[in-house]
Amino acid sequence: MKTQQNRRSAIKNILAGTAAITTSTMVPSFACATGHKEYKLKGNINHAVCRWCFSDLSLDDLCMKAKEIGIKAIDLVGPKDWEVLKRHGLDSSMCNGAEISLTEGWNTREYHAALVKNYSEMIPLVAKAGYRNLICFSGNRRGMDDETGLKNSVEGLRQVLALAEKHKVVLVMELLNSKVNHKDYQCDRTAWGAELARRLESESFKLLYDIYHMQIDEGDVIRTIRDNHPFIAHYHTAGVPGRNEIDDTQELYYPAIMKAIKETGFKGYVAQEFIPLQKDKVASLKKAVEICDV
Repeated sequence: MKTQQNRRSAIKNILAGTAAITTSTMVPSFACATGHKEYKLKGNINHAVCRWCFSDLSLDDLCMKAKEIGIKAIDLVGPKDWEVLKRHGLDSSMCNGAEISLTEGWNTREYHAALVKNYSEMIPLVAKAGYRNLICFSGNRRGMDDETGLKNSVEGLRQVLALAEKHKVVLVMELLNSKVNHKDYQCDRTAWGAELARRLESESFKLLYDIYHMQIDEGDVIRTIRDNHPFIAHYHTAGVPGRNEIDDTQELYYPAIMKAIKETGFKGYVAQEFIPLQKDKVASLKKAVEICDV
């Protein structure tokens, strides 16, 4: 009985000690990384932000706020807005405007003619503006199996890859979840996108690894990034669940994910693509950048 009481006391002391360590060291260290106002970016990560998430700000205002934070680029901006970015000295980290839609993409032959026309016109514009990445999408399955989708995508994309290679433009296919946000989307697993990249064998085709989307559909984010990083040209962030702030309100621990990305030698952009819930949306963006700055 005495032994049992001692054991209970020991466990109680261990738990109390663990709580003290958690409170006194772990929490303040996270607060230190994000809480102070004069945070200086380390320079290891190229930070960007997606335009659509901050659409209540004019593009001029977003550019000014982004520069104050240390963000280098704006994501998902088309040709009509490139001049605004240039005026502020910001890059267009992921160009758009050639796609038909997220659901009508390269996996379906009937869309190839329109897509080839669109991308053949857009690729030289992207290059002329001094940009590199141009987004594309697989499209929905509509009953299509994985192999057919791969074959169709290879057939279509090969019609524009030589032009992309000539202009040093990269067509970047986004990985999207098909469980919550984009039902039936085909490029919903990293393995499918990586296999497409292997078959195309071109530095002008890569993947946009959306951390939010891939946490929902497959998880195992850090291992997947390490195993597939040669095929990844770009990253998007957001909190899971809900696609909101990437702080401690959600299940992903972004400092560890960003450390893994850094360790792969990645030199592209990481773009914040969360929908802020906080009243001060710019403060949320600043905090997200600081969390991702490793």
